[in-house]
Amino acid sequence: MADAGLRITVALVDDQALFRAGIRMLIESQDDMQLSGEAGDGKQAMTLATERRPDVMLMDLRMPVMDGVEATRKIVEDADAAGIDKPRIIALTTFNRDQAVVQAVQAGASGYLLKSAEPEFLLAAIRTVHSGYSVIAPGSIHSLFEHAARNAPAPGPDLSVLDVLSVRERDVFLLAAKGLSNGEMAESLFVSEATVKTHLRNVLDKLGLRTRLQLVAFAHERRLLGD
Repeated sequence: MADAGLRITVALVDDQALFRAGIRMLIESQDDMQLSGEAGDGKQAMTLATERRPDVMLMDLRMPVMDGVEATRKIVEDADAAGIDKPRIIALTTFNRDQAVVQAVQAGASGYLLKSAEPEFLLAAIRTVHSGYSVIAPGSIHSLFEHAARNAPAPGPDLSVLDVLSVRERDVFLLAAKGLSNGEMAESLFVSEATVKTHLRNVLDKLGLRTRLQLVAFAHERRLLGD
């Protein structure tokens, strides 16, 4: 049995009690995870985040009282304002092309999963975001953001938004927006992965973004990757 202090604390937010019961059993079956609490709507999720401060939150997007997008935004903003670690939020959705997913990513979610995901994939996703990485439902995330962009027409590409970046930071931005890993970017740019990580952190800071997923959304919204 893993030490309780080393377990990943997970909060579950969903308005369907039956769904929560299944996820609860799954999490409680894992030696390295501990359920820190449950909520049935976004307002309850905010209280849960403040009182329990879980490592990871599984957040349904469509709930009464306050939806998961707004709850994600407020939880992230409140944590930033208080100067405390924010929970890694995984958005849960029923549909693969859900506009709310894009909004959740923009609000600070670390990834998204379909509610029909295999249990093993869900558990792996929790461990992945806890380690500081993003996670997405199987399939192409680019198709999700491209679909969102087509349904929200915008002016043509404006690369001037990247003027705050150095030449190398711009290179990293464009490669990361295309979905390349740190290793692939390092190989493409003939630099170390540590250098890529530094550039990527600078890119996120300068553009006011929190995650790589937000970077991808930013690029698609502004048509910065071409057709």
